[in-house]
Amino acid sequence: MILAVAQTKGGVGKTTLAVNIAIERLRLGHDVLLVDADDQRTASDFTALRQDLTGSTGYTAIELSGAAVRAQVLKLAPKYDDVVIDVGGRDTASLRAALTVADVVLAPFMPRTFDVWTLGKMAELVAEARIYNEGLRAYAVLNLCDPMGGDNMAAAEALKGNPEILYLNAPVGRRKAFPNAAAVGKGVVEMERRDSKACGELSYLVAKAFTA
Repeated sequence: MILAVAQTKGGVGKTTLAVNIAIERLRLGHDVLLVDADDQRTASDFTALRQDLTGSTGYTAIELSGAAVRAQVLKLAPKYDDVVIDVGGRDTASLRAALTVADVVLAPFMPRTFDVWTLGKMAELVAEARIYNEGLRAYAVLNLCDPMGGDNMAAAEALKGNPEILYLNAPVGRRKAFPNAAAVGKGVVEMERRDSKACGELSYLVAKAFTA
């Protein structure tokens, strides 16, 4: 499966989700290709750190941009069980290209008004991509959720009802386990002292995204 983690707004935890999804699929025994198609190259920086600190990434990682995202992913995808594409932060040729080849796109949103407002823009991009990729399945997911309060519920309601992007009820909280794991080149599911909530939320999200 080709899964893109994409958003037109930065700061929503897109790369953290992408690398942790790749590592979770790796843990489940899949051969994974991680494509860094974000101009900031944060996934590549994480992969380099992972190689240095652990001695092996476990997955294959490449950097692509623009039209090469479509051409190279189509060429390489048959060699892997899963392809995870990290792309976005703004509307780019790379993001648009990723949407034309992905089976599934996950669009993460923080439970904040300005973040939820970007749903319309992402929905437009998904609709355009379906001209070339009719089978594209698109899901909005809440990320970096608050531990309490009504913002999560309000954001979830705001994300529901869009005809292009369905709301996936698999929220991921704002948990220190994610940056702590990233700092040592690991995913949350690989830590010796595992945060059960972080691992559970990630595993549930991955299961839903790959079977929805």
